[in-house]
Amino acid sequence: MRESIKASELFKVLTANKDIVIFDIRREEDFKRWKVEGKSKVTYINIPYAEIVPHRFVGAPDREQRETASAKRYFTENTLEDLTFDKEILVVCARGITSDFVAKALRSLGYNAYHLEEGMEGWGNFYYIKEVVEDKDISVYQVIRPARGCLSHIIVSLGEMIIIDPLRHTEIYEKFAAEKKVKISLVLDTHAHADHISGGPKLNKDGIPYYLHPYDGIHPMDMLPAQISYSYLHNRSVFNLGSARITTKHIPGHTLGNVIFILNNKFIFSGDSIFINSISRPDLGGKGEKWAPLHYASLKEITSLGNQMVVLPGHYSKLDEMNDEGIFAAKLGTLKESNEDLMMLEKGRDQFVEYILNSLPEFPTQYVDIKRVNLGILKVDEEKARELELGRNICALARAY
Repeated sequence: MRESIKASELFKVLTANKDIVIFDIRREEDFKRWKVEGKSKVTYINIPYAEIVPHRFVGAPDREQRETASAKRYFTENTLEDLTFDKEILVVCARGITSDFVAKALRSLGYNAYHLEEGMEGWGNFYYIKEVVEDKDISVYQVIRPARGCLSHIIVSLGEMIIIDPLRHTEIYEKFAAEKKVKISLVLDTHAHADHISGGPKLNKDGIPYYLHPYDGIHPMDMLPAQISYSYLHNRSVFNLGSARITTKHIPGHTLGNVIFILNNKFIFSGDSIFINSISRPDLGGKGEKWAPLHYASLKEITSLGNQMVVLPGHYSKLDEMNDEGIFAAKLGTLKESNEDLMMLEKGRDQFVEYILNSLPEFPTQYVDIKRVNLGILKVDEEKARELELGRNICALARAY
């Protein structure tokens, strides 16, 4: 019987559409803010560890034995309807310590229980790279960070590597480049991100050219200029590396400097504009009413592109947005017929603006600081960076969640 599972293995389980019980023993507020989510048929149980094991023995030489016994006593005395012997039970905590005790207690009672190694901290640091297309002249890869629903993309062509919307843990890209024996030659951000810390400025410090639209080089709330080094993107900026020709289209709305990148007239790297099941929100700069009409015009412009072009978004809200090939992608023509938020464009500008402003989810206050970090206005250590990035991205409209 399995005793533990790594984040990489868990991702396979969650995309296999199998029944699983996720027993989260973190505090209720932490569970509501952020949990392991999957394409699988998931049943959730949330009981804080302090209720299961009311007396802690941290530092005691027999801590594991005593707290496991306490957890076993709890499950013997309390009947939980969703705990059944016929399903796998994944126990989750913050760092993978107390979840081990609870899983051992459950196994001693006959349950098929195991725990997540390194807990939610390890889950938050897990990345998965999936090929979109691989060819001798040009290849495209999607970098998936399941804990946050964040996506970035890699283009490899004739020894050159381009990263679009790099995420915080830049070693992922550096390791990939070493494995493929290619040079990271260019880094592009579709916008100044609010939901996650960009790896662009860090990669730029290694001498790799980093591009951002100058309209996003000023914090929209502080009105302070960026304190990072970057090169200016502009509408119709073109980058030619190997067999890759990348053109830039300025599409303000989610941010004032928001852009999309078009690769060889085949792929649209849509960043935070069009997602698979939703569209991006225009209020994360604090100017939703002013930016929503811009967003309407930009989305109309994107949807006028070729229907056969493949959209690769910067985020997803749920794992079931993954297609049969295991990537988050769809043809533009398909999205125009299936994405309900995108279809609201057909109602005209005024109705679209009203709809989008009435469809905004909560505003995460930490997003203001994340944007400060991305512009170099605020300096944070690793612990603070991890704290700012806790939870899933909330960059789409409310219906997506």
